[in-house]
Amino acid sequence: MTPRITLICHATTRALRAATFGGDDSLDEVGAAQARQLAGTLGPVTRCWTSPAARARETAAALGLSATIDDRLRECDFGRWTGLKFGQVLLREPRKLIKWMKDPATAPHGGESIPEVLSRVSAWLSEQGREPGHTVAVTHSSVVRAAIVHVLQAGLPAFWRIDVTPLSSTELRTNGRRWVLRSITPFDADVPGEHSP
Repeated sequence: MTPRITLICHATTRALRAATFGGDDSLDEVGAAQARQLAGTLGPVTRCWTSPAARARETAAALGLSATIDDRLRECDFGRWTGLKFGQVLLREPRKLIKWMKDPATAPHGGESIPEVLSRVSAWLSEQGREPGHTVAVTHSSVVRAAIVHVLQAGLPAFWRIDVTPLSSTELRTNGRRWVLRSITPFDADVPGEHSP
């Protein structure tokens, strides 16, 4: 059976709605309700992994999935920006924020650089690509972006050009030699049955 990986971006949180860097907050009521709407839509799941963050674990539970934590699926470490809103960082360290957006190889916040995120996500994909069946991972937008960049063999600037929305699903497949991006499905609360990858 061809290895298939579905990456689910966690549901919404108050911090996410406020454009906050990282943190470990829980799902908001809307996000939890939306995740419950998707329960049972993923088809047969061979194995499920989740980021250690509360919002990812809660999303997996709301989807009705029994998930194992894998630290490689964690959010990018934003260093001293963790817990700050985008606007706060823009006011405090505008040059560093702009530098980071222009050159994702840097880590002016003192945390992880985007290449470091790409490295750990690529290692996880390589490992999971050897496992037959359907693997589901509930994770963060930075991890999904890194996976897409890896699969498409795109350059670092592509990382910022990928829009990953809450509860979107990204399906990847491999034949053991190369990866393909099969689909990206955004969450649409108004269209029942449209969320199966």
